[in-house]
Amino acid sequence: MADKLHFELVSPERLLMSADADMVTVPGAEGDFGVMVGHAPFMTTLRPGVVDVQDGREETRLFVRGGFAEVNAEGLTLLAEHSVPLDELDAAALDQEIQNAQEDVDDATSDAAKARAEVKLNHLKQLRDAL
Repeated sequence: MADKLHFELVSPERLLMSADADMVTVPGAEGDFGVMVGHAPFMTTLRPGVVDVQDGREETRLFVRGGFAEVNAEGLTLLAEHSVPLDELDAAALDQEIQNAQEDVDDATSDAAKARAEVKLNHLKQLRDAL
């Protein structure tokens, strides 16, 4: 389909999504950007946020954390460290994970352990905000 953008979302474990779309909105390191067929080639890093895949009236929303985006003549590829569809998230379970992560920050005994716990807590909060 010449009027559709080919989109792939890949995690370290497997191909998570392969689809043709009208537009994909991506959380880039320097801000959100939209990609449609014919977009100029470029690469960027991803920040934690929501990827919106739009195909007609259908929209798929996925949370990504870390990774890279590459736009080329073949389409858009996201290499994400972590990804989860927003409709698969359980808000109550996520709230419990945030509480546990906050306790890990409070109980950290070294600066390195506290920094790791804060990164995890921030990622979980970003995921919760995406709901």
